[in-house]
Amino acid sequence: MGGSLINLAYLVSAVLFILGLKGLSHPRTAVRGNRLGALGMLIAIVATLLNQNIISYALVLVGLVVGAFIGLLMALRVQMTAMPQMVALLNGFGGIASALVAGASLIETTLPEVIPPVPLLQLTAATAASGIIGAVTFWGSLVAFGKLQGIITENPLQISSLHYINGILLLGAVGLGVMLTLNPTAVGYYWTLLAVASLVGLLLVFPIGGADMPVVIALLNSYSGLAAASTGFVLNNNALIITGSLVGASGIILTTIMCKAMNRSLRNVLFGVWVPSEAGPKAEDVYAGKVKATSPDELAMLLEGGRSVVIVPGYGMAVSQAQHAVRDLMQILEAQGIEVEFAIHPVAGRMPGHMNVLLAEADVPYNKLKEMDEINPRFEQVDVVIVIGANDVVNPLARTDPNSPIAGMPILDVDKARSVVVIKRSLSPGFAGIPNPLFSADNTLMLFADAREGVQGIISALKAK
Repeated sequence: MGGSLINLAYLVSAVLFILGLKGLSHPRTAVRGNRLGALGMLIAIVATLLNQNIISYALVLVGLVVGAFIGLLMALRVQMTAMPQMVALLNGFGGIASALVAGASLIETTLPEVIPPVPLLQLTAATAASGIIGAVTFWGSLVAFGKLQGIITENPLQISSLHYINGILLLGAVGLGVMLTLNPTAVGYYWTLLAVASLVGLLLVFPIGGADMPVVIALLNSYSGLAAASTGFVLNNNALIITGSLVGASGIILTTIMCKAMNRSLRNVLFGVWVPSEAGPKAEDVYAGKVKATSPDELAMLLEGGRSVVIVPGYGMAVSQAQHAVRDLMQILEAQGIEVEFAIHPVAGRMPGHMNVLLAEADVPYNKLKEMDEINPRFEQVDVVIVIGANDVVNPLARTDPNSPIAGMPILDVDKARSVVVIKRSLSPGFAGIPNPLFSADNTLMLFADAREGVQGIISALKAK
């Protein structure tokens, strides 16, 4: 194919990518957006293959079949509750693929009969950038996967002077990149660079606690895009540059949104640790003699007397896979003429949009999912709020205690509702490690149970009426 046709195909792909991202911004158009993005990628891949001197299309086909089989297997077998782990893995795969492809292109340039696709200075500099970002992304994503999967402890790893160690290692990786740029045939510099950058990726994510994993996943997603864009400069491939730039930019935007929702800076997420404040209230002072336990039968009577109910899903709903039971509860309440809505906090769960995905899987209408800014002003008119497995995102200390580690964090103002029901296994704290005065408030009832069992108990009590 001629260069003009290739660039036209890449332009079409870029437009489809942008339209796809636009579609993914809303549940109603998400499926269409996903298909548009996939079509754009197909066009880009076909155009790239036709523009290259492929040694064996059979090998390419084998790779496509194997990759498609693995992807299909993951899509069918991975539970929706494990989607954050899958996203972390996919980020890592994107990063290491970019680093390896850039490295292969660098090795190819050492062959005497090969003419580099771009000036040698651009190739080596872009290869170094791709290697550093790709290695950090891969190993950081593996650590994030391990923390989310429970293979690695979610508690932050605290090592003295770790930030200085990371800084020295990163400077070392950049120095190796400079050496590679000055000596393009010394491929050993690149593999050493990958090793040093890999250590940076490990040490960068190990100290970050589980509460910050949603932000880390978004940031690593951005890194994978930047690695791909760098590899695009290595290969002189416009489609890869555009795609990587879009992923990198959208990841940064999402990271910023997540940090804002947690009232934290990105620097604080990466280099700070959420720890309980010694000056804050103790659990025994907050809960002693004030917590009111309840039963499904009592809650059934409370719900029957209400006109409006707001359900607040949290990670506990994801762990117990209670989304289908929650949908059934919604349908029963609506059949009795009760208005039911869902209040979604931006950082509830383990990844951006985690609760939205789970509820969509259970066929909860998207128009019932209300964002924090929309639902907060209306909590005072809500008869009953049901909090399912959420903790820090509904903790009033964010508003009332300036010394709290979550001080200033935007929360769902569920404590302002007429009645609050919290379904939770125990009074254990959330990721911030602090007690929640909501659990002992005068208008709060605690149903100590697994999320799915608790919701099913309420459903049974309502049906028995």
